[in-house]
Amino acid sequence: MARRRAGKMLRRTALLLPLLLAACSGDDLAQRTEFPALHYDYLTPLRLNVATVDVPDAPPPGPLDAVNPAPPGQTLRRMALDRIGAGGATGRAVFVVDQASITQAGDGLSGVMAVHLDVLRPDGGRAAYAEARVTRQATLPRRAELPAALYDMTRAMMDDMNVELEFQARRSLHDWLQSAEAAPAPAPVQQQDLSAPGQPAAPPSRPEPSPEQPTRAPSS
Repeated sequence: MARRRAGKMLRRTALLLPLLLAACSGDDLAQRTEFPALHYDYLTPLRLNVATVDVPDAPPPGPLDAVNPAPPGQTLRRMALDRIGAGGATGRAVFVVDQASITQAGDGLSGVMAVHLDVLRPDGGRAAYAEARVTRQATLPRRAELPAALYDMTRAMMDDMNVELEFQARRSLHDWLQSAEAAPAPAPVQQQDLSAPGQPAAPPSRPEPSPEQPTRAPSS
């Protein structure tokens, strides 16, 4: 009899364990109040052979952006400002956020991010471009857990976007990408006459005699 009771207790514990873990996870989400700003300047920069890179404003915020500590549109712009740079003398590139939203879909959350990076000709037409798009779904949390859940979902989507954008840029904009280590060569140093104005230039110094050819003292 005691063994049967122990077996029933073990089965009940096994059945309740996932629910207990989910409850603990939900409590952790609800208790979180600090959400560090997301930055991406530690990643490999994408430097283009253009003079400027424009990053226009993102699309209007969605209904859940008000409770998201890291709104998707603003976070995408931050990624572009942190990673995409100009290293050329002429030309222009434009980074555009096409979609950036996390919305409620039934009993879940649905997120989508889509961007494109254009390199423009002098007449404004496209010389080259790259596009990147990522999506993600998650379970709809309780109201108290929503800010933390949205933050974590945005961060996960941004991790995906950084990988996808770099892959697409290196594939489609390889002729425009510069090496991260490339730097302009310094100008050669030119010798200048440092004599005072109006004074003749100093005569060149006479070379010292070679040790192998000693000079002779004049005969008396």
